[in-house]
Amino acid sequence: MVLKIHNDLTRITEEFTPLFPGKVGMYVCGITPYDETHLGHGRAYVVFDTIRRYLEYSGYEVKHIQNFTDVDDKIIARSRELGVGSKDIAEKNISSYFEVMEKLNVKKAEVYPKATEHIQEMIDWIKGLIGKGIAYQLEGDVYFEIRKFEGYGKLSGRNIDDLLSGARVEVNDKKRSPLDFALWKTAKEGEPSWDSPWGKGRPGWHIECSAMSTKYLGEQFDIHGGGLDLEFPHHENEIAQTEGLTGKIPWVKYWLHNGFVNIDKQKMSKSLGNFFTLKDIFTKYDPMVIRLFLLMTHYRSPINYSDVEIEGAKEAYSRITQFIENIDFILSKTTESAPEVEIDDINEDLISFKDKFKASMDEDFNSAGAVAAIFEMIKYFRKTLAEGEAEKECLGVMRQAVVEMCGILGLELGAGSRETGTSDDVEKLLIERENARKNKDYKKADEIRKMTAEMGYSIEDTPYGAKLVKL
Repeated sequence: MVLKIHNDLTRITEEFTPLFPGKVGMYVCGITPYDETHLGHGRAYVVFDTIRRYLEYSGYEVKHIQNFTDVDDKIIARSRELGVGSKDIAEKNISSYFEVMEKLNVKKAEVYPKATEHIQEMIDWIKGLIGKGIAYQLEGDVYFEIRKFEGYGKLSGRNIDDLLSGARVEVNDKKRSPLDFALWKTAKEGEPSWDSPWGKGRPGWHIECSAMSTKYLGEQFDIHGGGLDLEFPHHENEIAQTEGLTGKIPWVKYWLHNGFVNIDKQKMSKSLGNFFTLKDIFTKYDPMVIRLFLLMTHYRSPINYSDVEIEGAKEAYSRITQFIENIDFILSKTTESAPEVEIDDINEDLISFKDKFKASMDEDFNSAGAVAAIFEMIKYFRKTLAEGEAEKECLGVMRQAVVEMCGILGLELGAGSRETGTSDDVEKLLIERENARKNKDYKKADEIRKMTAEMGYSIEDTPYGAKLVKL
């Protein structure tokens, strides 16, 4: 099996071949921390975390960089609205970001560069672009001249003439073209600013990612990711200014973008009142339910968040955790320990599930297919358990196989949606019920079942004995 990736730059699915054997450089555009982290952010970072995890599982050493745009028009506007410093707003929301990402089990990037900590690098880049003749100063501002970059539009597939025909020309706009984008902006009163050769000001949005990605990953690297909304103009402009300065083409070998998140089939937005932060969602659902929900759709496809879909993901996650609990229950009923056995040593059926999982992930990180393979495997295991034919070593392998595959997807199974654990009184009732069943006193057995339900526990009968589960 060979890993294949859909490359948005070439618009085809290609065999993945990193620039350096065994090593992958990956840059993912991070948040602009002017507000709480929302579901759209959650999708992007779960997607690229899963991609990173699978690359690492496949034997690659991944260097993952993700930035914070901590100076921006939105942060400045929020600062004025709340009467709080821009830095304070950014730091608060960055801290909140890490909090919710930890709950989603998103691994930390190797470096989280902040725009405000790389101003000098950006100034050096802008000076270089001016020196190349592809950027120009206009009073205290500096702009990139897109007509000077021959390949503009190659990522998004847009034509400069078409873009120009639909461009809005601002009043008193002295730019050479309405499509030219800002590399440096003159400081306005009360805004954060830094000294530069063009006067006090701050960098434009696009230049930061070029400066920071190349600082930590070099002038060329393997994967650049982000949401589909960033493809144009942000990523298009990144390519123009980076390749325009360095002359290294392609700057990034593979471009990946995750699809949009819709709420009840409408675009998520504050104006529609359907904007959900991850903290809001976590008050209702286990973060692992949300992670599974996000992985049950291919990363390039749009995803629809609704009560029906999320409840389906909740039930699906419960099926996985309940299966693990059942295995643990059965293993607890035996005195001898289950030997460590690899899945490949058991039988061809189990190997086939692992192969289906890998085949899905190898086809452009198809997590939806990988999740389906996990459930197909659990169904097979449940049938084996129902028939009461599983040997001790096989039980251990069943558990190991499910945990391993879920782990590759970043799904933690330690805290299931159904809690186990019983009080002494309920345990005694369970023993009484077992004795009643042995004596064929089914009426008493049913009465005890009702009593345990009133105490908050259900009784599940398995081929390995009765099990108490907290309701």
